[in-house]
Amino acid sequence: MLKRIDLEFGKEKLIIETGRFAKQASGSVTVQCGGTVVLVTVVMSKEPKTDIDFLPLTVEYKEKTYAAGRIPGGFFKREGRPSEREILTARLIDRPIRPLFDKGLRNEIQIIAMVLSSDGKNEPDILSMIGASCALTISDIPFAGPIGAVKIGRIDNKFIVNPAYDEIGKSDIELILAGNNEGLNMIEAGCKQASEEMMLEAMKFGYEHLVEVIKLQDEFALKYGKKKEKVVLSKIPDELYSKVKELSLAKLNEVYKISSKEKREEELSLIAKNLITELIATDSSYSELDVKAALVQVEREQVRKMILEDKKRVDGRSYTDIRPIDIQVGVLPRTHGSAVFTRGQTQSLSVATLGTSEDEQKLDFLSGESFKSFMLHYNFPPFSVGEARPMRGTSRREIGHGALAERALESVMPSKETFPYTVRLVSEILESNGSSSMATVCAATLSLMDAGVPITAPVSGIALGLIKEAKGTVVLTDILGLEDHFGDMDFKVTGTKDGITAIQLDLKIESISFKILEIALRQAKDARLYILDAMLKVIDKPRPELSMYAPRITTIKIPEDKIKDVIGPGGKIIKKIISETGVKIDIEDNGIVSVASMDEAAARKAVDIINGLVAEPEAGRICQGRITRIMNFGAFCEIAPYNKEGLIHVSELSDTFVKNVEDVVKVGDAVEVKIIEIDSMNRINLSIKQAKKDKKDKNE
Repeated sequence: MLKRIDLEFGKEKLIIETGRFAKQASGSVTVQCGGTVVLVTVVMSKEPKTDIDFLPLTVEYKEKTYAAGRIPGGFFKREGRPSEREILTARLIDRPIRPLFDKGLRNEIQIIAMVLSSDGKNEPDILSMIGASCALTISDIPFAGPIGAVKIGRIDNKFIVNPAYDEIGKSDIELILAGNNEGLNMIEAGCKQASEEMMLEAMKFGYEHLVEVIKLQDEFALKYGKKKEKVVLSKIPDELYSKVKELSLAKLNEVYKISSKEKREEELSLIAKNLITELIATDSSYSELDVKAALVQVEREQVRKMILEDKKRVDGRSYTDIRPIDIQVGVLPRTHGSAVFTRGQTQSLSVATLGTSEDEQKLDFLSGESFKSFMLHYNFPPFSVGEARPMRGTSRREIGHGALAERALESVMPSKETFPYTVRLVSEILESNGSSSMATVCAATLSLMDAGVPITAPVSGIALGLIKEAKGTVVLTDILGLEDHFGDMDFKVTGTKDGITAIQLDLKIESISFKILEIALRQAKDARLYILDAMLKVIDKPRPELSMYAPRITTIKIPEDKIKDVIGPGGKIIKKIISETGVKIDIEDNGIVSVASMDEAAARKAVDIINGLVAEPEAGRICQGRITRIMNFGAFCEIAPYNKEGLIHVSELSDTFVKNVEDVVKVGDAVEVKIIEIDSMNRINLSIKQAKKDKKDKNE
């Protein structure tokens, strides 16, 4: 039987249904807003996995092209591997629900969201997040939900709930929130240099609407939810925990005094190895996995105790201190722009490359096709954390970190009109011990300025952590990897001196209050301004000239009705210009012409030719021409740079009487002519005779 519930959601109605599709799943719902419909299913395995020490949760999101009435491209004509957008949306679904499962759950859980219909107006990402929460809530899977999710925009200083595609483009913020009845537990935001106060206000506004979505799911689950299944949870035996703590605590306290990450990890590995050998030898019922899990629990408690009670961080800093910063720009001789940003033991090498419109990335979304001229790619090789493992392509984490850094810089990139280049940034993480994505933002800003890209303002970023217990709460600035691993929050904020450009919040606890958010935003502002000051001491503005290895792009605007004159029949004219000059030419429908070349002289020559093609001939002007046709009454001549033909009447060929036109000129001859008249029918009359006379008079 079909069950349904709905809620006013911005300008549209949010409709949740179950009982129609995928009835063999543990939980299944469709979520609809306008003409966009997403099917979300959740399934849990019957038995737990015994050989793992983590929650085996996987989330898949798929955009079906039939949803928008299209057939996939390519040879196979079916959807292939996930796109970046699909991966990022899957991460959006995963991040707020993961903390709401019991840490001891080892049954495999799979969530699949499929876009079944897309109206090109309402985005499916928020619907997928709500659908995942609702499907879990009504299923028999143990889940401490539901969560609500909402997207907030702001146009003309007014907040908008659930903005449509076209409204997002006009908005100065794009804020995605998720949370439960106690507070927020996930934030994703891109902003155009917004203040902390405004962003906090937007979060509070969004939370009010998010709570309504939670109430809707509670009501739905009360009517149609299944009884939760009792599952076996993985638990560290109390006796084993006590033994591990007794044998390791003193050693751990000594290890945490070691400042070097590498040395500290070596000692921790040795402690684990000795514990496994000793404890399994005395009691064969313990597994290696059990001993390691117990040691991790002891470590977690001790690190948190040091921070919260002893007021000591592992590396000796205060709660708000930032690790030493080292910055170098122009480190690579042949690239267009490069920089190395090092903060503590986290290091990003960023390389900027400038290209033409031919290098733009084509994006094929359900909402339509578009092109992207700014890209940031993040790479995390295994050596950055001292590991040796296979490199099997770009991970979801790498895609997520790259997208965050790209969003942080997007609002300060110059417009296509002022800087007609395609820009690609690549961040190579060479060392990592805490927030390599924020190091990427700083390094990318520096490499852009080194490349001479006229960004509107430099951007820096910082990551903050949290230790929250009944004994107290501490927000940590510039977290280490260890503090991230054993802490409760990963809160990243980027911005210029004037405001925030991006935010990302992920939690390991169920939610945090607005009071903690306010403290974190304040600490983040102080930290990013400190880092920005260090960056500006090395390079304070974009270099005035592009790298000598970067292509030169000259942009001109021509009348739209003249585009055909530059292209010519079958592209004949534009091909000729490219052949003669060796440049690349791109003409947009609005008449913007971009001429790219490594040779500035060649680019100038091409621009002069194009300007001539669109210029209107004027009477009295002397031009270079080429004879194209011979007639009894004269000769037709193509005049440069107008790409137009004019007639040289037989009487204008020479000062003397001309009996036969071919006695004076032949087809293909180069001649100098004067435009003597453009008649009412736009016919051009030319004269060789008068051009010679004018030249003679000028010389005299």
